[in-house]
Order: sequence, then C-alpha cells, then structure tokens
Amino acid sequence: MTSSLNATEFVVRSIAEEALVNEKYFGELDSVVGDGDFGYSLARGFEVVLSGWDGVDRTDPGVFLSKIAIVITSTIGGTSGPLWGTAFLRAGTALKGRNEISPADTITALRAAIEGIKYRGKSDVGDKTLLDAFVPAVDTLEAAFAAGDDAKTALGKMAVSARAAAQATSLLQARRGRASYTGERSVGSPDAGAIAIAVLVERLARTWAN
Repeated sequence: MTSSLNATEFVVRSIAEEALVNEKYFGELDSVVGDGDFGYSLARGFEVVLSGWDGVDRTDPGVFLSKIAIVITSTIGGTSGPLWGTAFLRAGTALKGRNEISPADTITALRAAIEGIKYRGKSDVGDKTLLDAFVPAVDTLEAAFAAGDDAKTALGKMAVSARAAAQATSLLQARRGRASYTGERSVGSPDAGAIAIAVLVERLARTWAN
C-alpha cells in the first residue's frame, strides 16, 4: 500500500467484495444458524457502497470510513446495518485527522469498531458470535505488531486466529447448550458472523501488498 488512505480503501473494498462473493454461502448458512437475512442484506448494502465508491469523500481515512458508515447504515437491512454502520463510524472517528495510520492507530480503530458492535449488538446474541472471531483476531494482530511483524505477516497470523475462533464457536455451542449461547441456533453449527470475519481476514492476508 502506498498510503494510509489507500490501505483503508483496500480493507473496505475487500469487505464489500467478500460480502458479495459469499452471499450465496452465507445465505445457505442462514437457514442453519438462524441469521435471517445476514447474507442478503450485507451483500445488497455493500453493493451500494461499491456502486457509489468514487463519490465518497476522501479527505482522510477517518472521514472516508465515516462516510461509508452512513451508506451502510442507510442501505443494509435488519440489525446488520446499524451494527456495521456503528462499527465503521467509531473506527472512522478514531482515525479522523490522521493522514498516516500507524499500527497502533489501526488497533485503536479496530477496538473502536469492536465497541460499536458490542453497543449495537447487545440485544442480539448472534452478534456475540461475530465478536468471538473478531476480538481474538485483533488481539493477535496487536501482538504481531508489538513483535515487529510487517502488515502482511501480522495479517497472516490474524487470519489463523480468526479461523480458529470461528471453528471454536461450534464447540462452545455444544458445551453450553443452544439456549445459553446462541438462542435458537442449532447446536454444533458454525456461526455466520464468526465465519464472515474469518474469511474476510483470510482474504486480506492473501492479497495484501506491502
């Protein structure tokens, strides 16, 4: 990546494209884990993001993320729009005014996004399982940066962590029981939210260019 704004755009575009590519997969998973319109709403919302890509304000990475948040909130249906929108908005607020984003800034923005998901998803147990993959993945990324890893290496470690956490959701469901962990979801089923994070980070790790 040649600049922090380019890097930010790369991540957002990756999220949007991954939502479109995996709409069918997540849609099929909906019927297993009870996520309703998870795949469809994310795909349609991020499709709007991509269609209006060139018209989004690029004053700085923070402003860019905040503008994307507005589009997401207004176009993604159900509970997904406010949740993802709040995550992007809080990340954008954390980065506003920064032309260059350090590894520490990246972690700060991701932690802000996590707090946004927790805030908006507090009444939806499905969003808890999204965090099951997201939180340890960010922990791993922070540790990798602290160890001096470059972005590509750090993302690779983050991807491994996200996938392991996503797979662990089925074990947790089986151990704790359906009602106590995931409401009406099927015991032992992988969770769409956790897997969404895993496949996204795996894509970033594969395609990131230093």
